[in-house]
Amino acid sequence: MQNKINITFPDGSVKQYDSETSGYEIANSISERLAKQAILIELDGALRDLAFPIKTDSEIKILKKDDNRALEVIRHDCAHVMAEAVQELYPGTQVTIGPAIDDGFYYDFSFKVPFNEQDLKKVETKMSEIIDNSHPFLREVWKRSDAIEHFEKIGQDYKKEIIADIPEGELITVYSQGEWLDLCRGPHMPTTGHIGKSFKLLKIAGAYWRGNEKNEMLTRIYGTAWRTDKELKNYLNMLEEAEKRDHRKIGKQMQIFSFDDEVGAGLPLWLPNGTVIIDELENLAKDTEEKLGYQRVRTPHITKSDLYEKSGHLSHYEDSMFPAMDVDGKKYYLKPMNCPHHHKIYSSHPRTYKDLPLKLTEYGTCYRYEKSGQLFGLMRVRSMQMNDAHIYCSEEQFKDEFLSVCRMYLKYFEIFGIEKYEMRLSLHDPQKLGEKYVNEPDLWIKTEKLVKEALIDGNLNFVEIKGEAAFYGPKIDVQVWSAIGREFTLATNQVDFAIPQKFGLNYKDSYDQNQTPLCIHRAPLGTHERFIGFLIEHFAGDFPLWIAPIQVLIIPISDKFNLYANQISQKLEQKGCRFKIDTRNEKMGAKIRKGELEKIPVMLIVGENEQKNKTVSVRRRFEGNLGEIDFKKYLNTLVEEINSKKRRDLK
Repeated sequence: MQNKINITFPDGSVKQYDSETSGYEIANSISERLAKQAILIELDGALRDLAFPIKTDSEIKILKKDDNRALEVIRHDCAHVMAEAVQELYPGTQVTIGPAIDDGFYYDFSFKVPFNEQDLKKVETKMSEIIDNSHPFLREVWKRSDAIEHFEKIGQDYKKEIIADIPEGELITVYSQGEWLDLCRGPHMPTTGHIGKSFKLLKIAGAYWRGNEKNEMLTRIYGTAWRTDKELKNYLNMLEEAEKRDHRKIGKQMQIFSFDDEVGAGLPLWLPNGTVIIDELENLAKDTEEKLGYQRVRTPHITKSDLYEKSGHLSHYEDSMFPAMDVDGKKYYLKPMNCPHHHKIYSSHPRTYKDLPLKLTEYGTCYRYEKSGQLFGLMRVRSMQMNDAHIYCSEEQFKDEFLSVCRMYLKYFEIFGIEKYEMRLSLHDPQKLGEKYVNEPDLWIKTEKLVKEALIDGNLNFVEIKGEAAFYGPKIDVQVWSAIGREFTLATNQVDFAIPQKFGLNYKDSYDQNQTPLCIHRAPLGTHERFIGFLIEHFAGDFPLWIAPIQVLIIPISDKFNLYANQISQKLEQKGCRFKIDTRNEKMGAKIRKGELEKIPVMLIVGENEQKNKTVSVRRRFEGNLGEIDFKKYLNTLVEEINSKKRRDLK
């Protein structure tokens, strides 16, 4: 008699099944319709194939294609189908890795023949044929030796290397679809037919094997896949809109920033217009922080290696740091972060509980060695200006200070019209203590509890992400979505329980006893580079009036009215408005068109009537002509709008 196992369903009900039953058999026992709709199971919290053998008592949830978790599997399946299509069309091609990623998938190939964008359509057609064949995805467990022998036989050297890196004792699994197979952990849907045709190959790029520029340059093919044609269409429309809003194109058009080969890759040059935006962001931060008791500091751009060895950054982040330079026989590094320097400022003299919370803020420049293939406009750079601060506080003060930082984020989101965001609480992985994380298990538990309690008490929505904490403590990563729905990692709020101990930071409590402070790292605007790149896309370059590089364009309709235009400009200057006058010998229509191309929010047109009546004819972007208005009154309106940092409606 076959052994029975208990299967617990999401509603709490329990049914008995034969041992080694499958998700499909369980679904079919409920209804034939469910069995047809089912594509995956969640087994004891892990996603598994529908055919995965269930041998012990388990909790199960049967997933259909409309489940959000199905998307990752659809994209993974698509990557496998793409790899099969490429190898069928281009024999001798080696496949390496092909994961699902945000919004899509990719696969890296080593081609014997040149491959270009025109080949993507051929691959798409072949993928459709494979999907139409509806081959089952079949999972097999192989011996390590058999797997190596197989991939060696078919000339797949990269797969052999991947197998060699799989730890001893870990299962070697392969998935086949028809006659084609790949090394893979899974899971997959039942057949290639379940993928559907809501996919598209997007582009090709170069990628070094395992991200190491000393290795072979591979060809990476990117694609996207969705559950329905409607979802695919919406995504492609978003990409089209994103291309129009590309911060690199708009940044050049509006003369915000530039890059120069003689300066170096990933090192932006901020032009006057861009510097205005940075200044406005810093002024916003300074005003906000001053009211909250922050104190500004400055630290040097280079530092001895001793400091980073002490902090632990050198052992964890050396690959992301620029190579050391020799200064007087000592190793110095370009500063990749401000944290250790602020710790040194804290320890520059004795502290007591009366000094806490101590809030040190800096708008310094940091340097990180991003690999050349990862550089992307302002989003991934090697020189970055940090809106950075560290808060040293007692455990009793922690909740209020942590929530104060979170509320600062929300205030900024309101100002910039960021309506969709998510706070992600990144936790440690206990299995990687002493490797990826500081080996202080009790402090990890205690600190993560403090953060969770603060978030709950503050009624802040958050999700937990295991294994993404900083090496010294848990953190909040803030994800935001631009006006067109693109996701960005914008800000961070980190808790550090380890570094204060390493640096011997302490304070005297009310009983004259030494205590170690907690340290909160926060950067609510991230780096100026990434944030401005986000803002360019978010607003499509049409910044709110208060942050616009040029706020007002004065257009005299002829030379006769240049004097009145200058009088207008003087009044604007007195009120701190940024302006320019277009005195070119051009028609008014041409001047207006140029102002529109430069995305200047306000145009003041002056002629005979305006000069006579002390008025201006006002033209606003997105509003058109507002007519002739008393200049003194309108100036007050402008100043009020600027000072209030009025947000621009993006709808």
